[in-house]
Amino acid sequence: MQQTTDTILMIRPVNFRMNEQTAVNNYFQEDIDLKNAEINAKAQEEFDAFVEKLKAVGINVVVESDDELMDTPDSIFPNNWVSFHSNGDIALYPMFAENRRKERRDEVFIRLENEGFKIENIVDYTAAEDEGVFLEGTGSLILDRVNRKAYCALSPRADEDLFIEFCEDFEYTPIVFVANQTVEGKRLPIYHTNVMMCLAETFAVICLETIDDKKERKNIIKHLKEDDKEIISISEAQMHQFAGNMLQLRGKDNQRYLIMSKAAHNSLTNDQINKIEKHCPIISSSLETIETCGGGSARCMMAEVFLPKHV
Repeated sequence: MQQTTDTILMIRPVNFRMNEQTAVNNYFQEDIDLKNAEINAKAQEEFDAFVEKLKAVGINVVVESDDELMDTPDSIFPNNWVSFHSNGDIALYPMFAENRRKERRDEVFIRLENEGFKIENIVDYTAAEDEGVFLEGTGSLILDRVNRKAYCALSPRADEDLFIEFCEDFEYTPIVFVANQTVEGKRLPIYHTNVMMCLAETFAVICLETIDDKKERKNIIKHLKEDDKEIISISEAQMHQFAGNMLQLRGKDNQRYLIMSKAAHNSLTNDQINKIEKHCPIISSSLETIETCGGGSARCMMAEVFLPKHV
């Protein structure tokens, strides 16, 4: 069992813009005074440059293009609707925004099978949408695949009962907490766990100050220490620059890299950078348009592929 993979799925946008349906509880999104066509063109440039950087170090990036007819402005964030597991299972997740549900496409699975990956079984949680219950993939779930623990910050997009059900199905120990951010003077739940926490093989980058409940905070620290993870703390201001939205991947010669956006990288102190670089090099790329309009960053754009390959 490995924590990191060398293969990711990414979806190249064709209709990227600010999604009005997700803006209601994603406080990271902002309006840009640009036409949607311009926004999409900029997002495509950022996307292509990012993919090039990943491929340059030997990360296997499977790029599938979004479907023009679907009008799915957030399709660039596939990690919310699907996760791929090493036993050949795929999980499909219930999405909060109605227009994001159309992102789930069979073409993606056909593409992965054409790339030589084996899909054994689909575990489908999407019926929960009918009850208004959501769990948005590895946006909501931070998986410690080696120690079989799953971390989840509850929010309108991460339901506790469904999280527990996922943990039973996939054999993870659930670690539940609430992470808040200050919005206009109020403490409100952060929409996705993966904007405040990143779990790598030997360390974790986490915004502990978002976890207002001291017991919950202590519990998370206890679990991370128990699993020999160095805890690298970030501030809420750094989190707003997407410093929690990172992913560790493997490139050629099994070299690990921590992937993040330029904004996240620029927000880190020298001390934090040194701590990370003791474990692995950093790769960062400018994702300014995607972050501003989409309210998601580097981690959200990458769906890790752990599926077994056909021999």
